Amino acid sequence: MTRRAIELLLLVALGAVWGWAHDAAAWTFAGALVGALVWSIFDGLRARSVLRWLNKADASRSPHVSGTWGELVERCRKLIKKLEKKAQNSDARLEDFLAAIQASPNGVVLLDSAGRIEWSNLTAAAHLGFDPQRDLGQYVRNMVRAPAFTAYMAGGDFSHEIQIDGPGVRPSQPAKISLQIHPYGKKRKLVLTRDVTAVQLAEAMRRDFVANVSHEIRTPLTVLSGFVETMQSIPLEEDDRARYLGLMSQQAQRMQTLVSDLLTLSRLEGSPAPGPGEWIDSGELLTHVIQEAQGLTQAIAQPPHEIRAVASTPFWVSGAKTELLSAMSNLLSNAVRYTPGGGQIEAGWRLRPDGGGEFFVTDTGPGIAAEHLPRLTERFYRVDRSRSRETGGTGLGLAIVKHVTQRHGGQVEVQSTPGQGSTFQVVLPASRVRERVTG
Repeated sequence: MTRRAIELLLLVALGAVWGWAHDAAAWTFAGALVGALVWSIFDGLRARSVLRWLNKADASRSPHVSGTWGELVERCRKLIKKLEKKAQNSDARLEDFLAAIQASPNGVVLLDSAGRIEWSNLTAAAHLGFDPQRDLGQYVRNMVRAPAFTAYMAGGDFSHEIQIDGPGVRPSQPAKISLQIHPYGKKRKLVLTRDVTAVQLAEAMRRDFVANVSHEIRTPLTVLSGFVETMQSIPLEEDDRARYLGLMSQQAQRMQTLVSDLLTLSRLEGSPAPGPGEWIDSGELLTHVIQEAQGLTQAIAQPPHEIRAVASTPFWVSGAKTELLSAMSNLLSNAVRYTPGGGQIEAGWRLRPDGGGEFFVTDTGPGIAAEHLPRLTERFYRVDRSRSRETGGTGLGLAIVKHVTQRHGGQVEVQSTPGQGSTFQVVLPASRVRERVTG
């Protein structure tokens, strides 16, 4: 028998005893009825207290009741605590999930059935150009005005992705955003975005690279084919034959140089960056490339250039010797090719105030206009295409210089003034430079 039943019987019995004490059966019944009524009122107050507490569901402030109601309160309190803990765990998991989405490089937007923004991560807001807090509840079509997106939303066919212009660094070069909508739930939508600007730039660079390589190879091949056809179809004097063979050899050498530079670039891009490597005497590197430049100017310039090595404090350079020689040689050969015959070219190594080192080449050539400077290290980019081809350039020299320098943790710097010449510098960090102690 439960405690509540015992309480009820006890009060009824007390009422009956009180009635019996008055020697009347009616009083006995009335006393029992009063006892039952008192118990009902008392039990109702306890029930009301419990119900009020259940409405608040505050496990920390449970009512002080005894008996069956007290046991019920205790069980409810434990259940409420369990549910609160479960809710806290769910909230924590939700926060972790949202934090993971926030950290994603892809954008995520949740839309309600009417197309209003319910939630967005910062990436999507940056991709689409709206505020993730202020613009909550706004219609996404009002935030994203691209005609392609408007047509995409109106068409209702979300089986494919679209691309729209995003907010770029410069209006003339906006970012390219890939976007796709995935319906879910009751007419809700999940919008996924990603920045494909780099992918498109890489694809454009690949197309340009293939086109440039094809063009660079087609020209000497056309010359070779023409001379071969001429030699096959008509008899030639010995002098003409020798001249044609010399021109053919020149074009073949040009193609060989181009292939060699392409292989060098491919090797630089496909191999890991060099470690500390060997420590090389900067003077030894300078002497080697100066001798090469002097041989080149004797071959292509009339009168030859005046090439001078600039003396400096001797020091050691750490890295891949063949790569450093390639970068230095390309800078000097460019100076020789673009500086008119008889001009002056200076080259040397020097220490920088920050402890790094730099190899520099200064010429008295025509100089380079400021608009060309940011693009000089692009493959096949030429300020003067005709001049480069006349002197046997491939358009890859500065691209090789840039890759070698970056692989050694450095950077390429250029200063130039039209009509006054140029200075190119390969700057290496202090970790790759060590002063040489002379005794």
